Amino acid sequence: MAEPEFTATGVRIERWPRSLTRAGEVRIEDGRLSLLTSYGSEIDSAPVDAVRAGRPWFAKPDETVATVNGTRYRLTMDGPQDRDSGPGRFLDALKKAARRPGGDV
Repeated sequence: MAEPEFTATGVRIERWPRSLTRAGEVRIEDGRLSLLTSYGSEIDSAPVDAVRAGRPWFAKPDETVATVNGTRYRLTMDGPQDRDSGPGRFLDALKKAARRPGGDV
């Protein structure tokens, strides 16, 4: 099994208007984005080329919005926020994985 291209733990995952988990996990692995609860149960997953993600103008610095299988999720990634961590790193990893032909590693 290959190493995940991106993984973030302690992520608050919300589907408006309610919070699904306060300590979930976001993982990009083998060409798929997975949203997991703190217990490792899958909330939702989809191929990275079918996921839309971005940072709306109203989002806080530690937030991003991802649409997975037609459902919008707000992802709040705690910790120091710069281009190398949090939402910026997540968005970069998602774009990089989507460009990879066939999801090959």
